[in-house]
Amino acid sequence: MDLFAKTIEQQKLLDQIKKLQPEFQHREPELDAFGSFPFQNITELKKINYHLLTVPKEFGGQGFGLYEYILAQEAISEGSGATGLSIGWHVGIVLEYAENRHWHQESADWLMKKIGDGALINTAATESNAGSPLRGALPRTTAILEGTEWVVNGEKTYTSLSPVLDYIFVTATTDQGEVKTFIIPRDTAGVSIDESWDMLAMRGTASHTLILDNVRIPDSYILKPSDAQATAKGWLLHIPACYIGIAAAARSYAIEFAASYTPASLGNPIAETPNIKQTIGEMELELATARHLLYGTVERYEHAADKAAMEEALNVTKIAVTNAAINIVDKAMKIVGSRALSQSNPMHRHYLNVRAGLYNPPMEDMVKGQLASQAIQLFRSEEN
Repeated sequence: MDLFAKTIEQQKLLDQIKKLQPEFQHREPELDAFGSFPFQNITELKKINYHLLTVPKEFGGQGFGLYEYILAQEAISEGSGATGLSIGWHVGIVLEYAENRHWHQESADWLMKKIGDGALINTAATESNAGSPLRGALPRTTAILEGTEWVVNGEKTYTSLSPVLDYIFVTATTDQGEVKTFIIPRDTAGVSIDESWDMLAMRGTASHTLILDNVRIPDSYILKPSDAQATAKGWLLHIPACYIGIAAAARSYAIEFAASYTPASLGNPIAETPNIKQTIGEMELELATARHLLYGTVERYEHAADKAAMEEALNVTKIAVTNAAINIVDKAMKIVGSRALSQSNPMHRHYLNVRAGLYNPPMEDMVKGQLASQAIQLFRSEEN
């Protein structure tokens, strides 16, 4: 992926992360356990100020944009997919603010100071049995104003990064029927984490359930105006970047295996056989194609005058790159053979983790439905 680093600063960023990759990979087996979390990985990323990557420079951050963020996310995820996906939410949410400046100024000022001091953030929007917010589901979590305090009650699922979060952005429905995003400090009375995350894939994200039981916060702890929206969310490309990073790790393992494994019946490494060469070539082509699409979309997004017009490109890129990542891992599995399913082999982890991308937003069925509706509408308009 060094081919996609365009500046000295970008290469330095990659080099910093590459130094961390071996230890990240060494710790990966620990993340197979229920309730696991890559604490040490997050600590090491904070030591290189990765949590400040997209914080604007006026707040003391590094001030990097989408391109550097996506480069870094792929590199982190090649070392540890769960680490990449987890820290990606924090860095991406900060980037969304940096691009749109859509938070209340008072909230932004003190939050950025806290992040500068090491605080980590994430949004908690999804609720069990309520449906996806992306599909129009309204929060069952409630917020009632009592004097100068909001009282928040509810539960949120898929709260990634939960063991180390300092501030959680919670969507809730007020007694006036409005949906607002509230800033909930993790150490507030009534806030707890139910360690319910039992997925086979991405266990290390610790995406547990957030419990809010009569949580009281100041009335000023509202993140943004109700009508404030990001024009586009290019930062969500950290999702396909994560999964293509996992695919790159699987690809590297498979090639190393093929180049070094010499069956007695063959007398040469299996990498020299035509069928294995063909499979490696297919992996390389799919990986290169996915990266060109991903980084090409990032460049177009950064140069777009109207970023809202990039929504289709962002959605298509997420679906195409994630599916490519799954295909690459599957081909790597075939090269390694049955030993890839061994608990002691890292390939089984890549196989499970990469499939989690199917369930990160945007969902494939929604994107296909939108594309189909647009195509039908265009056909009818041309017909008339």
